[in-house]
Amino acid sequence: MKFYVTTPIYYVNDQPHIGHAYTTLAADVLAIHNRMLGKDVFFLTGTDEHGQKVQEAARARNLSPKEHADSMVENFKNLWRALGVTHDAFIRTTDPGHVAVVQEMANKLREEGDIEKRTYSGWYCTHCERYWAESDLRETGGNCPECGREVWRMEEENYFFLMSRYHARLLEHIEQNPGYILPETRRNEVLGFLNARPLGDLCISRPRRRLEWGVPLPFDQDFVVYVWFDALVNYYSATRYLLPQRLKESGTPFWPADHHIIGKDILTTHAVYWSTMLMALGLELPRNIFAHGWWTIGGKKMSKSLGNVVDPAEVAGTYGSDAFRYFLFREVPFGLDGDYSEAALVHRINTDLANDLGNLASRVLKMTERYAGYAVPSPTRPPGAEEGEMKLLAEDLPRAVEEALRELRFQRALEEIWRLVSLANKYIDASAPWALAKDPEERDRLETVLYSSLEALRFLALLLHPFMPLATRKLYAALGQEGDPSEVNLLELTRWGGLEPGTPLGKLEALFPRIETKAREKGTREAQKKPKRKEKMQAPEKAQADNLIGMEDFAKVQLKTGRVTAAERVEGSKKLIRLEVDTGEPRQVVAGVGTSYAPEDLVGKTVVVVTNLKPARLMGVESQGMLLAATADGRPVILTTGEDVSPGSPIK
Repeated sequence: MKFYVTTPIYYVNDQPHIGHAYTTLAADVLAIHNRMLGKDVFFLTGTDEHGQKVQEAARARNLSPKEHADSMVENFKNLWRALGVTHDAFIRTTDPGHVAVVQEMANKLREEGDIEKRTYSGWYCTHCERYWAESDLRETGGNCPECGREVWRMEEENYFFLMSRYHARLLEHIEQNPGYILPETRRNEVLGFLNARPLGDLCISRPRRRLEWGVPLPFDQDFVVYVWFDALVNYYSATRYLLPQRLKESGTPFWPADHHIIGKDILTTHAVYWSTMLMALGLELPRNIFAHGWWTIGGKKMSKSLGNVVDPAEVAGTYGSDAFRYFLFREVPFGLDGDYSEAALVHRINTDLANDLGNLASRVLKMTERYAGYAVPSPTRPPGAEEGEMKLLAEDLPRAVEEALRELRFQRALEEIWRLVSLANKYIDASAPWALAKDPEERDRLETVLYSSLEALRFLALLLHPFMPLATRKLYAALGQEGDPSEVNLLELTRWGGLEPGTPLGKLEALFPRIETKAREKGTREAQKKPKRKEKMQAPEKAQADNLIGMEDFAKVQLKTGRVTAAERVEGSKKLIRLEVDTGEPRQVVAGVGTSYAPEDLVGKTVVVVTNLKPARLMGVESQGMLLAATADGRPVILTTGEDVSPGSPIK
């Protein structure tokens, strides 16, 4: 079975930023995970190297466009190495193999009557290398709708792909295939675009008298191919000349792609241009186009002019690539915008990675060294209820994680895995191996506890490997396991008890050392120097001061809007109602509002949800968040929005 995932090809003039890293790491997680499911995986990324901006940048450096591209492409290759990206191929639009396929497809479209030459008059954005209709400029005051820059009136002959012919067919395909464009908000965006007006034709050439740097149009050497037509073809051309030998030998046809993962700013070019091009060429459409959101800083889009661009290489160099990978996919549901802050990253490292996972691995291995001679003990006592609960959860996790990642719900997959992290920590606390070690009659119980804890770590090392490959390799080796976690088939990870008793364990340094921030250290030093006040604070003032929190603490709470899609009472409770809430991704929330509302009163309401609480169980029902409510006359009143707000909108 094959799995083909792509990133966009990144513009060679750009310096890699967090957006590039986010898209590529999402594809990498999927690629590693699907390899561990035993599939033949093809993971493609690369660079877009043609166009006017590249030509001008090269001229400014006194280089040829190809020399300029050759130097700039290394920025991306170096970053992917630093982040541990496992792509199978890196495509460049200057590759002769790619150029040949672009020209082949242009010829075929012309032969089918889908390309014609005409004179065009319109508004042109030099920066975006794109024509805009008069209607496109109405809401922007005459500037480019994409970049905001000034546009120029231009009239010239060009070749056009007759995209308008495929309007009805594309609309029908999107309507009949709900998973073709995701998340649903992006699908609705494209449907709105297609329903608003007839689809126009696409200019797919540029005259060589003003642009030399591009793929020559095969049937008219006075023109080069429009950079977007050239770039989009990469997803198909790579399957023709860049497949690794092992995939060629499998005999599996790798087109169509399973996932095109892109940023939301290039949704139209993929969902409309690329889809209609494929229809005209008689090729299958990709299974899915997933347009994720942006990372912002303080709610503002990152830009060079604002000086707020996050350098992923710098972050990974400071905090480690695994911590960076984990943060990106645990912090925000994939598809929504996320607000980046170093404080939030450090908080995730210290709580989730250092305290939860790192501490679990450290103390289990240290206790095994101390009490079992640093080898896997034999679980001689029959497992009790606690071991049974952990075993059932662990054996169910591969299926739950596979379901989540099949839908690109990265955050959900990590939340599922963290249930085992939490349960294993609770199990050790409740079992108290340090106390069992003092009683010779509890030796078999001690060995069972240590074995079960080590086995939980084995499951975690394998399930977390796509997200944090470096740390999980260290953990897997420390458990005495040979080979690489990526070589293990997760479909076979359904049996508790895979660790062989007597296996020698290895040493493990701290997986994720706790981060002490400079701000905290500075605050501590200043507090030590500051003289104590002689007067005592009054009781009300002291109580108020004790309850104050800083912005760093408040920033840890994630508040989002959610639309209630279903509700029912929890059996046996007058107060609890189980709600299904769309917060950009579906989640179940249990709220104690049953004395104020009937379930049917809540369906359709837009509510405010705390989305980053650890899951809790109320009367046996899991709650994945909390609704905000006020108290009026002793009864709860749910907070709602006064205006219609899209589900998943952040509240700040």
